[in-house]
Amino acid sequence: MPLGTLDRRPPPFFHQGPSALTRLAVFSAVALFLMAADTRFAVTRPLRSGLQMLLLPLERVLAVPLQLTHAGGEYMSGLHAAQAELSHAELALTAQSAKAARVDTLTAENTRLRALVDLKPGLVVKSVAAEVLYEASDPFSRKIFIDRGASQGVVPGAPVIDEAGVLGQVTRVYPLSSEVTLLIDKEAAIPVLNTRTHQRSAAFGADGAALELRFMAGNADVKVGDVLQTSGVDGIYPPGLDVARVVKVDPRADSSFARIALAPTASADGVRHVLVLEPMAMQLPPRPAPESDAGKDKDKDKNAKPAKGGRK
Repeated sequence: MPLGTLDRRPPPFFHQGPSALTRLAVFSAVALFLMAADTRFAVTRPLRSGLQMLLLPLERVLAVPLQLTHAGGEYMSGLHAAQAELSHAELALTAQSAKAARVDTLTAENTRLRALVDLKPGLVVKSVAAEVLYEASDPFSRKIFIDRGASQGVVPGAPVIDEAGVLGQVTRVYPLSSEVTLLIDKEAAIPVLNTRTHQRSAAFGADGAALELRFMAGNADVKVGDVLQTSGVDGIYPPGLDVARVVKVDPRADSSFARIALAPTASADGVRHVLVLEPMAMQLPPRPAPESDAGKDKDKDKNAKPAKGGRK
C-alpha cells in the first residue's frame, strides 16, 4: 500500500480540542454576558416564562400529595379543636341553664315574698345611651362631657354608669350635651353599702384617681377586698351598682377614724359609651309636707278635752 494513501490524522480519541482553562474562560465570559444582558435587557425572560408554563402542570401534579397531606393534617387538627370547643360550649350551656333556672326560681320567690308582705315591685330605671365627647381641661377636677343633654331628657343629678359600675353624676345640663363629674373628683361623694357587712357609709373622691371612706371608726369591720355598691337610700342611685373595692385599710393611732382607700370599679380612661340613668327620686312618691306649728296648735286645741266643772 502506497505511503501517500495513509491517513496521518490522529484517531478521534486524541482529539482534545481547546484546553480546559480556555473553555472555562469562554464559558465564564458567556455566563457573565448572559447575566448582564438578562438584567439589563431581560433577554431570557421569555425563555423562563415559556419554560415555567411547560413545567407548571408537572409542578401541580407533584404538589398534589403534599397538599393532600397538609390538608389532612389541618382537617384533623380543626376537627379536634371543634370537638373541644363543642364540649366546652356544652358545659357552659349547662352551667348557664342551671343559673337561669336558679334566677327564675329566685325571681318567682321574690315575687311571692313581695306579694306576701304587700310590697311594691322594684322600680324600673329609665336610661339614655350617650357617648363621651371629651374630658374637661381643668387640672383640678375630673369631669367629662357627653353628647346627650336636656333635649334627650337628661336632668341634673342623673347617675352615669358603664359596664363596670358607677362612673359619676351629671352636674350640668346643656341643650345637646351634659357635664359629668366623676366619682374620683375631690368634690364628689356617693353613699355606699358594704356587700359583706351590709354597713352603710359614704365614699368621697380623694386625689382625682381614687376614692376613700371617711368618718369610719378605727375598729370598723372593713377589710381589703370588700366590694362597695350603691345603697339606694339617697334617692339618686339605684341600689346594687358596683362603686369601688377596698384596697387599703389604715387604722391610724393618731385619729379616731381609719383611713380607707378605695379603687373605683369604673374607670373614665378609655371609656367611650355610657348610660345616663334617671334619678330614683323622679319615680318615688313625693314626701309629705311638714305641718306648720300653727296647724299643730289648732289640732291640739280641737283634741283637748274640756275641764271638769267648766262651761259647756
